[in-house]
Amino acid sequence: MNNNKKLSIIAFSGDFDKAFAVFTLASGAAAINYEVNLFFTFWGLNIIKKNKNHAFLGSSLIEKVFNFLLGGRNKMPLSKLNFFGLSPIIFKRMLKKKNIASLEALITSCVSLGVNFYVCEASFLSLGFKKEDFIPEIKSVVDVGQFLRFADQGQIIFI
Repeated sequence: MNNNKKLSIIAFSGDFDKAFAVFTLASGAAAINYEVNLFFTFWGLNIIKKNKNHAFLGSSLIEKVFNFLLGGRNKMPLSKLNFFGLSPIIFKRMLKKKNIASLEALITSCVSLGVNFYVCEASFLSLGFKKEDFIPEIKSVVDVGQFLRFADQGQIIFI
């Protein structure tokens, strides 16, 4: 990798269209030899949960209920025009019809291209997660300072 080209993306949103943007940018940058760091925080953690549907995660009752209501990657709404959950289904069909990579395919591409996946420690702790709640490609749980050191000398995008 050419360390002069670096892109770091903060994935804050749990909306399908924003997750799609995160992985489109990440895979595109990695494909042209950028070092890419993804930092998943708060609702963005939904994208990288191992369980892609509703799951009771956490240790306290409030954590379990909260995480269940958030859902997972298969339950992410669109940020606009969600139409009671129908829009993500329609959007996914549109992508498939146009032969555009799915979110799952983009995530797989990012993994194979060596994109670095990091989980925000504050979000991780406050929502009661364990590392095993996430996909195995998570490099580590880091604080903001550590992430900024990884991102140093590169571009940072917040989605």
